[in-house]
Amino acid sequence: MNQRRIRRASRILLLNEAEELLLFRFTPDDRAPFWCAPGGEAEDGETYEEAATRELHEETGIHADCGPEVTRVISDFVTLAGEPVTGDDRYFLLRVADPAIDTAGHTPTEQAMMREYRWFARKEIAGWPETIYPEDMSEMLGRVLGA
Repeated sequence: MNQRRIRRASRILLLNEAEELLLFRFTPDDRAPFWCAPGGEAEDGETYEEAATRELHEETGIHADCGPEVTRVISDFVTLAGEPVTGDDRYFLLRVADPAIDTAGHTPTEQAMMREYRWFARKEIAGWPETIYPEDMSEMLGRVLGA
């Protein structure tokens, strides 16, 4: 039996002044659309913090420190490239006053699959008709924000 590769990734819980969470909608050809927070896999030799700061800039255009690590999620899934992995995702919390998003830094794969983003009120997340990852995002936000 082959052991799954550990995929180290950083994600940013990016909140605007209204405490809305930024999520991107992914539309892969091989599965139903889904939403998740900005972020991605850490590069070789990169810390989770460095990956979060880099991904924040690449996916949103925001130049800022990634904020504090607030939670960790470990889960088995299949990447968009079709590789079964065990994800070790670290989540960082960042609040922004100006929610202007610039997606010019997206990779070709991201440009093809991440054509939409949206600011979600926490109450919208639990009942959203498409999957939001992690699936307990609403509860996770509650724990992180103490609400």
